[in-house]
Amino acid sequence: MTTSTKLASAPKGSLVAVVTPMDSAGGLDLLAFDALLDWHVEQGTHGIVVVGTTGESATLSSEEHIGLIEHCVKRIAGKIPVIAGTGSNNTAEALMFTREAKARGADACLLVTPYYTKPSQRGLYAHFKTLAEGVDIPQILYNVPGRTMCDLELETVDKLADLENIVGIKDATGDKERGLALIARCSDRLAVYSGEDALNCELMLAGARGAISVTANAAPAQMAALCTAALAGDAQEARSIDQGLRDLHRDLFLEANPVPIKWALHQMGRIGSGIRLPLMELDGQYHVKVLEALLAAGISVGNTEIG
Repeated sequence: MTTSTKLASAPKGSLVAVVTPMDSAGGLDLLAFDALLDWHVEQGTHGIVVVGTTGESATLSSEEHIGLIEHCVKRIAGKIPVIAGTGSNNTAEALMFTREAKARGADACLLVTPYYTKPSQRGLYAHFKTLAEGVDIPQILYNVPGRTMCDLELETVDKLADLENIVGIKDATGDKERGLALIARCSDRLAVYSGEDALNCELMLAGARGAISVTANAAPAQMAALCTAALAGDAQEARSIDQGLRDLHRDLFLEANPVPIKWALHQMGRIGSGIRLPLMELDGQYHVKVLEALLAAGISVGNTEIG
């Protein structure tokens, strides 16, 4: 596979890290999930990332995890790419999830760095190399050290970028300079995605291929427009849209993701209130802040237009 072919296989634009709707008892709400997926297609979202961090993958059983990938692929029906979260701190389990995602028709996989086990950089390289060579599907690395306590260093990414099936990396370090260095060093071989909503605009204007976004759950049309403008090099339009989403970018992380975004979507009438322990519904002290952020973005809550 040539470098140009490899990069062409990587999705681009606004890739929503979609939530997993649940009922009040924590059971999967597939009807709400279908409605959410349909809405994203209608609103112009460029791709769906299913069962990632925002999709509460850590609280799902293996059967639920694989079932949601299959359900999402069938519902989307090829309209936009589906990227399946298949990472694990167990290489054998990540390999199993990645194989299952390919078998069920996912377009690509998102593979988080192994959490809790604290591997060395040599171990990380061997882990991702095993996955890349084990399953013939486009694979996107996912570096989020604030959650995993495991940092995929630039030198290791540089080596992994030469492997054929590794087509991208989601940078969720929250460090703009780190993201810019990643783009400068690896974007000729890897699609770089912003994994920090507050940095989406500037990283895309600097050469990132898109954003894997939490904000896109609540503001899909705005995020799609922002990404389209940024990827076209229209800095003025992209920054103008981003300014309107600034409060959401910040306040959707007042508690651990996906707690605030699930609460926001419930207020918008898009999903029920369900979330699984050990996560709980957004603390009341943050309700006004999140509602004000929705207001600032021109998003309606219930039957009340607050934009």
